[in-house]
Amino acid sequence: MARRVVSGLLLCGVAAVFLVLLQGAQSVYIQYQGFQVQLESVKKVNELEGQWVPSPGLQTQSPQPSVCHHPALPLDLQPICASGEADSIFQALRNIAADDCELCVNVACTGCS
Repeated sequence: MARRVVSGLLLCGVAAVFLVLLQGAQSVYIQYQGFQVQLESVKKVNELEGQWVPSPGLQTQSPQPSVCHHPALPLDLQPICASGEADSIFQALRNIAADDCELCVNVACTGCS
């Protein structure tokens, strides 16, 4: 009985790893100024900015864009927040994602099929 449970857990774990790898293989990436981020992450930033308003004290104390302080900021975007040009980089990524990345004609986009 215990062997069957362990076998089932192992199979679930292998399936989960496979699904994560498969998702990563089908992602579209944007490369900009040395950063590589997923298109879906850039889209999530737009959602986060619309949902969350940081405290006024946080906005005046930090030179980073407010989205950098959002707890749900995707991991691949967090290194951008350490850059001194985070505002302009986020704006450029939004423009790239909004323009042509979905059609895969923008040279900054990779992983298109």
